[in-house]
Amino acid sequence: MHSQPLAYLMPEFLSSEDARPVRILAEYLEPLRRFRAQNIQDTVVFFGSARTRSRECAERALAALDPPDAGDTGDVVAARARAERGIQWSRYYEDARELAGRLTRWSLGLESPHHRFVVCSGGGPGIMEAANRGAREAGGKTIGLNIRLPFEQGPNPYISRGLHFEFHYFFMRKFWFAYLAKALVVFPGGFGTLDELFEILTLSQTAKLSNQIDILLYGSPYWDEVLRLEPLVEWGAISPGDLALIHRVDSVDDAFGILTTNLIAKHFTPASSQEAKAPGIARTRS
Repeated sequence: MHSQPLAYLMPEFLSSEDARPVRILAEYLEPLRRFRAQNIQDTVVFFGSARTRSRECAERALAALDPPDAGDTGDVVAARARAERGIQWSRYYEDARELAGRLTRWSLGLESPHHRFVVCSGGGPGIMEAANRGAREAGGKTIGLNIRLPFEQGPNPYISRGLHFEFHYFFMRKFWFAYLAKALVVFPGGFGTLDELFEILTLSQTAKLSNQIDILLYGSPYWDEVLRLEPLVEWGAISPGDLALIHRVDSVDDAFGILTTNLIAKHFTPASSQEAKAPGIARTRS
């Protein structure tokens, strides 16, 4: 006679509505286990559009279009305009790649028993790929927190082995972005990028994070047009000091300087001056 299977080994139960709390808990505990196993203490998170291409890909897309012709239809003209804008946007891909690489090489030189300030992204294409790619090329670990959606492209190939995570729940994915982050670099992006930015801004403003996160908006030509926050102060919706939560930067040098200066000042003590303690990872306030 066959015995009844254990509840936690029953696929039908685990995929049911009743087991939702179990699935949510799994998306907390399983990443926690892997981060501890890989000795990762904290991260620097890169956000930005999944539609941003590398310079090489953007130039190839433009070259694939027929040369301009007086008889071009409106669709062809629009396609060429998008391809030309893609060339402009490719600057952000290349800058994210360079910044992630420089940050990774710098972090590898820190005296610490843990992996510090590891580059983390949403795991997909565009700016996410650029960040993972730069960190991978620099020889460091790099994290991808992907969300599983039917229309979403798969993870980029530059995520470190064992550090590619697939989430079902958006809020658990956001939790892991915030849980380990010591800084956030936000490149031009759309609704998803804005959602993630304001999530971290709110947590930082309300002191729900164990340490203040440095938030960098990269690319003033884009953000000055898309995101003007001064009226929030003028209307009294936020305090004037809340604007200081954001640094606006336009070059890899400026971003790297702000990040490394503040990460060292706020979050780093050399291993030689630390007392021995069990490995751990940063925690949010309960």
